[in-house]
Amino acid sequence: MMTDRYLDYLSREHERLENEIRLESKRPRPDEVLIARLKKLKLALKDQMRSWASDHASSVSLTP
Repeated sequence: MMTDRYLDYLSREHERLENEIRLESKRPRPDEVLIARLKKLKLALKDQMRSWASDHASSVSLTP
């Protein structure tokens, strides 16, 4: 199902951003601006996943 693929994509992107944040944080002089930007992107993905899940749940419950 295409929507499941989309959720999988969002999950992979969320994990990729988490890894980038972790790697940048471990550097001797981490780029705090980059980390903040990555965290905002990660939060946006999380919001999209939450929105998709609630939309999907409501459409499933409406189906007879």
